Formats: sequence, C-alpha cells, structure tokens
Amino acid sequence: MSEASEGFDTEMLWDEFHRVVNMNSEELRAFLLADASDEEGFPPDPDLGVDELGRGVLHVLAKRKGDLTKVDLEVMRQVVELVETMHDRTDDESRHELMSVGHDPLRG
Repeated sequence: MSEASEGFDTEMLWDEFHRVVNMNSEELRAFLLADASDEEGFPPDPDLGVDELGRGVLHVLAKRKGDLTKVDLEVMRQVVELVETMHDRTDDESRHELMSVGHDPLRG
C-alpha cells in the first residue's frame, strides 16, 4: 500500500473511530475502572483488570492523528468493527461490551 493510500485509509479510520466512540476519555476511564472493581476491590495486577481493548481506546483518544502507531490503527479497526457488528443493541450484556470500548448505544 502506498503512503498516500495508507494516509487516506488512516484518515477514514480516524473519522469512523471518532464517530463510533461517543464517550469521552474521562467517561470511558470511569466506566472501565468501575467495571474492573468488584466486591474484592481492585486486583493486584498493574492493569487493574481493565479491558485490554478499552485501554487501547483510551490511548488512541489521548493521541493526535499524526502520532498513531500500527497498534493504535488495529485498536481503531477492532472498535469500529465491533460497534458495526453489534449495532446499537441495548440489552445489558451488549451495552456493557459496547461501553467498554467507548460506545454508549443509548446516546444519539
């Protein structure tokens, strides 16, 4: 793939990612941390039991388009694919999965 077409793909992916991720980084971080905690409190590992894809979304949200890595682009592709596959299902389990990657299906 040429740099021009790769840049175009990145541009489209960036736009689509930011369209489907409708929670801001603070909302997503709070959701992930609340989700990772349970009656026993936070687990001892450094990731605090936070969903890996959700952590990736937080990293991407903190970046500028020009600073994206191949790993960031893969996270963005996975999130767009997941949201498009699940559509806007609002049952508890589906909403929870969607919100773990920054998409709240109850938002317009």
